[in-house]
Amino acid sequence: MEAGTSSVVECEVRIDAAPETVFEFFTDPVKAVRWMGDDATLDPRPGGIYKVAMNEQYVAIGEYVEVDPPHHLSFTWGWKDDLERMPPGSSTVDITLEPDGDATVVRLVHSGIPTQEAADSHRGGWNRFLPRLAIVAAGGDPDKEENA
Repeated sequence: MEAGTSSVVECEVRIDAAPETVFEFFTDPVKAVRWMGDDATLDPRPGGIYKVAMNEQYVAIGEYVEVDPPHHLSFTWGWKDDLERMPPGSSTVDITLEPDGDATVVRLVHSGIPTQEAADSHRGGWNRFLPRLAIVAAGGDPDKEENA
């Protein structure tokens, strides 16, 4: 990849829950860890911290850029120990929640990823975690459903 270019990951999932319900899973630390990570520190306001520890090694750190409940939010993203040459806050995750009847379509765009390899890794992560979000936001237990 040429210097100065970056990769983008785009994902979409339909969730059987209202946008107001889904939005909380991106802003409430207790709800956030139900679908992604072991621990979270979230301050959902522009400039507020976004920190989710997937485990001891993988800790995503950034800050909220835009918070418009329950339709849109964005936050910066990077890794505590600069994994994949992505230091804290070096990329951006933009999330749009669109009502679809009694459900919500979540569109996630993760931009500013430095390499195609890192983009592929993040695509795999989002494709793992967004289905978990769909399960918990609809009232299910992703650990039971993943192992069924």
